[in-house]
Amino acid sequence: MDITQLLAFSTQNDASDLHLSSNHPPIIRVHGSLKRLKYDNLTSDDIRTMLYSVMTEDQRAEYENNLELDFAISFGENARFRVNAFNTRQGVAAVFRAIPYEIPTMEELELPPVIRRFAELEKGIVLVTGPTGSGKSTTLSAMINHINTTMPKHILTIEDPVEFYHQSKKSLVNHRELGSDTKTFAKALKSALREDPDVILVGEMRDHETISLALTAAETGHLVFGTLHANSAAKTIDRIIDVFPGSEKEMVRAMLAGSLQGVIAQTLLKRASGGRVGAYEVLVGTNAVRNLIRENQISQMYSMMQTGSRYGMITMEDAVQDLLEANIITKEEARKASVKAGESDEERDEEVAAASLGGGKIGGERTSDTNEQEGYSF
Repeated sequence: MDITQLLAFSTQNDASDLHLSSNHPPIIRVHGSLKRLKYDNLTSDDIRTMLYSVMTEDQRAEYENNLELDFAISFGENARFRVNAFNTRQGVAAVFRAIPYEIPTMEELELPPVIRRFAELEKGIVLVTGPTGSGKSTTLSAMINHINTTMPKHILTIEDPVEFYHQSKKSLVNHRELGSDTKTFAKALKSALREDPDVILVGEMRDHETISLALTAAETGHLVFGTLHANSAAKTIDRIIDVFPGSEKEMVRAMLAGSLQGVIAQTLLKRASGGRVGAYEVLVGTNAVRNLIRENQISQMYSMMQTGSRYGMITMEDAVQDLLEANIITKEEARKASVKAGESDEERDEEVAAASLGGGKIGGERTSDTNEQEGYSF
């Protein structure tokens, strides 16, 4: 079997991911559920051959040395894939994540209006968070696309790998990819401050140095977008501060309080009519929010979002409730989303959790998430 056939099949069936794993048939993820293809089990050599057919010689050498590799490939004129190749106890494996060439607009993604305001800011830091596969890159690409089509800015992206390619329109867009264009996020950020950017996108804020440099860039008059893996807006603030040693935490809280413009925590839910829809928790960097950060009162962020709707703030529970009331998602999907949102932030006290998950809204018993694995004919 040729990898191009599998990628074509994945694209035709609107799959977000293609999984290749030794001793298993190919598996695709469609609207959040895994579906096995009706095909023979792949051997480790089969998968290695497929991967090597789309890798450069340098990438093959890096993969053999490190036993894992992130890279991106183009497929035809309409799709790109972010690829992670790795090894398991059974042999070679890989996941291909679909990245469409057509960059969605904010309207197509049905993003909350406050996100457009974030994109139109002059300076500060905006963080987009959520679990893997929650659409963070897509949200960021829509924000960058809005700037690119409406404002004369210099946009610099630092990614691993570059996912959405933006052709310069009203803005000048420069993409830098880890490995081929720069060695580390930190080095690229240091260099960025001398490259006259207006907007900097940091693909992932992974470590102490990268976060510190991103905050410095935001403080010095740049608009910085970054991503983190966190399940809620409050947890995002905690995660940034926790990266730093105790002696630096007060300084970081002051930097973050001075530069934070907003946090978007998102997840994808199944639509009642098929497909998926985003649910967005939004924290806006008001003066009151910044004071909470300075005073290390992060546990009060949730109640601040509950009462901050006039600024565009919304909790995940209220976002899910709005989708339910609009009949966009089912009651079952709303229950699952609410349970996950409530469990993601342990610092919320029981009273707050009960008010948001129960109280006649969408709370209830935990339900198991069973994804039926139907066979797809290939």
